[in-house]
Amino acid sequence: KAVIFRQSYPAGLQGLSDFTHPRSPITIRGQDFKHLLYQYRLAFSGWRYVHIVRGGESYSALAEGLQNALSHSGGSPKEHRTDSLSAAYVNAFEKQKLTEDYENLCDHYGMRATRNNLGISHENGAIETAHASLKHRLEQALKLRGSNDFENISGYRHFIERIVSKLNRRCLTRFTEEQKTLQGLPSHRYADYQELSVKVTRSSTVSVKRVLYTVPSRLIGEILRIHLYHDKLACHVSQTLVLTLKRVYPQKNKGRARSIDYRHLVWALASKPQAFRFSQFRDDIFPNATYKQLWECANQQFSPQEACKWMVCVLKIAAEQHCEDPLAETLIEQGALGKLPDFKTLQSRYLKHKEHPVIPVRQHDLSHYTELLQGQWAEQEASHV
Repeated sequence: KAVIFRQSYPAGLQGLSDFTHPRSPITIRGQDFKHLLYQYRLAFSGWRYVHIVRGGESYSALAEGLQNALSHSGGSPKEHRTDSLSAAYVNAFEKQKLTEDYENLCDHYGMRATRNNLGISHENGAIETAHASLKHRLEQALKLRGSNDFENISGYRHFIERIVSKLNRRCLTRFTEEQKTLQGLPSHRYADYQELSVKVTRSSTVSVKRVLYTVPSRLIGEILRIHLYHDKLACHVSQTLVLTLKRVYPQKNKGRARSIDYRHLVWALASKPQAFRFSQFRDDIFPNATYKQLWECANQQFSPQEACKWMVCVLKIAAEQHCEDPLAETLIEQGALGKLPDFKTLQSRYLKHKEHPVIPVRQHDLSHYTELLQGQWAEQEASHV
């Protein structure tokens, strides 16, 4: 049988990284929050850093978490160890690219990049035991809190930081000793994203990692340089950042996904509202289920043409005045009473018409124009000079 040899590393030699799933389900405003926890740990002192990761294991998630951890610890060890990262790639090309990016990241911080063998988790034992203690503390803290639901991701992040801070108090003396042996950090961070180039289609969409995203129509035909992070897409035209999108991950066994933002499309729909009824994105354009219910009510009350105009007008009002939820609630109450306001009533009630400033018009004497054509104006100017 295999023998486990316990290791004792000197200060400042090794840091370890790994991803894990929390045992306790977390919700944000009642919605399931699918995520991983990235954890970094110094082998000598046991000091740790924990970072929330959207989606699965990836280079961008590792690079962002690791660089944040090194910044918080105040320096880098001589060696960095992680698992095989087999979940971060799907083919040989992606495996080679991930290996190169990982090694370049470690070189930037003066660390030797190492990985344990596939399926041999005890080679990364110093971080695996840290996962167990973190999950246990997280479970206990959630029980004391009395709820697994958080108002936003920021609140959940602060909750985890408090737990990690308490765990780090136990090793404060050894961590202070180890900090003295860590290498200094470079003046700038290494790229913690993947860069892609995509062209915006005439439908005002881009396709990234099996997900279709809408973008503002002014970008149609442009080549976007996308910095792909684990939680967002930073879109650039040339060197200018023009748009940031929330990253979406396809569900397992679903193949592809869509991220449709009605605010990107509503201005184009306003000029051709009849395109709404049979649009391939129609059900994805609705901001939430209440708007879909409004569409069903409009279809029953108005003619097909009027229903399209009415629905597009509602979406335009929601986008212009940033009143998505209050507007939907008000209209759905009126629909429940038996009648939605018609198109003209909707426009007069919610759309604000800007008053144009009064510009005084001064009519010149036509004789001045005649003088200009005859050159008399130039002669007068010369005489004044």
